[in-house]
Amino acid sequence: MKRSHVVASLSFLVVAALFITAPLAIGKDMTADDLVKEAKKSVNCISVKDAKALHGKNGVVFLDVREPKEYKSGHIPGDVNIPRGLVEFKIEKKIPDKKTKIVVYCKSGGRACLCGLNLCKMGYKDVVNIEGGWKAWAKAGYPVE
Repeated sequence: MKRSHVVASLSFLVVAALFITAPLAIGKDMTADDLVKEAKKSVNCISVKDAKALHGKNGVVFLDVREPKEYKSGHIPGDVNIPRGLVEFKIEKKIPDKKTKIVVYCKSGGRACLCGLNLCKMGYKDVVNIEGGWKAWAKAGYPVE
């Protein structure tokens, strides 16, 4: 068999294998809750009490990933607001030092956890998520703006 036929045959087999195994690599369909549960395996979640202990400390940034309308209705004093859909595009300008401790939160914790996972993938070394998010912070009676 000519060498070109061997290469063509091998190429065909590789492509066929990719088409057969690609759906297996993707896995089952996941819900938003499933995605959050997966993210929680990689992102440290802290209690609202532990978050309060970090608030105002030098070198700690609180990152609110809620939408502007949510943010205007109340937020943690001194935080940075970048809506969840823009975090990956804007974070490096707002928080350029990837060693900065980032305490991320949203309304109840799901969006923040997903965001935290992506921040870790982007090289941020010290990212934590407030368990229960904004609702837990406000319910605890901690400072709000």
